[in-house]
Amino acid sequence: MRNFILGKTGITVSELCFGALPMGPLQKKITTDAGAKIILKALSGGVNFIDTAQLYQTYAPICKALQQTTIRPVIASKSMALDYDGMRTAVIESLQQMGLDYIDIFHLHAARIPEDENVFKKREGAWQALLDCKKQGLVKAVGISTHSVPTVRLAAVNDEVDIVFPIINKTGTGILQGSTEEMETAINLCRQQNQGVYLMKALGGGCLVSDYHSALSFVRDKFPLPIAMGMVSEQEVEYNLAYFNLDGNEFETLPELVIEKKCFQVVEFLCKDCSPCITTRPKHAISKVSAETKPTINPDLCLRCGYCVGFCPQFAIRMT
Repeated sequence: MRNFILGKTGITVSELCFGALPMGPLQKKITTDAGAKIILKALSGGVNFIDTAQLYQTYAPICKALQQTTIRPVIASKSMALDYDGMRTAVIESLQQMGLDYIDIFHLHAARIPEDENVFKKREGAWQALLDCKKQGLVKAVGISTHSVPTVRLAAVNDEVDIVFPIINKTGTGILQGSTEEMETAINLCRQQNQGVYLMKALGGGCLVSDYHSALSFVRDKFPLPIAMGMVSEQEVEYNLAYFNLDGNEFETLPELVIEKKCFQVVEFLCKDCSPCITTRPKHAISKVSAETKPTINPDLCLRCGYCVGFCPQFAIRMT
């Protein structure tokens, strides 16, 4: 498997990054033991990079996996904290819950940013907390995780940003305030500044899994960069390892691709018709047909990220 150095940080990571979001309570709700087993299979296969977040609630399986191996992977996390104290607490929480002395990468978790908003100014206290944690050795590199083209452009001209974690895929699914081509240009601006970049949602949050080879080839042909892939079974790990270890396009040597389709639905009898799911949804995936109806999720717009699950106070949004 190819390895890459993340820009000026000197941090070396595998091309395949283990995305921890889908195994957590926002999606598949995999147990700690089962999650640790899946992570260990990836680590033993050559993956040395894990991406998680405070919101994902997946620190426990990562911690358990680390307790059962001598491999110390590069770990990235992120927080949606808005102020200094909240972000510093998030960093300390990640260290404590994963049993770490330091975390390699910590991001401002800023997936959905309004077009006219500068997240580094809007959340200035949170960003300063990350910079201070870096100075104190609690964090090695700081960055931004985002779906927004303007935010990636802002990151490219911010000398304090070490790492950028943007969305990119061939259909433009989930990209905000811009097209796929505009996101490509923004990503290349970051690379020109020698910022570390790794990529999310090459399969569109699962929307493109049936077009796996074409979707990944689109991203890999454009960018020699690590790609975070969500994995929820040992079979998915095996397939991704085989694919990322291919020498050329010998797809016939790959194991069978197991496609786990997933979608989210609003359970009407639980829904209280409040607003958090609608105000936090990406790409207008959740909406109301009329004032009298309950919110519904458009499967063609849904990223399958599960963020809405965490924001619903009634637990009325379920994966099916």
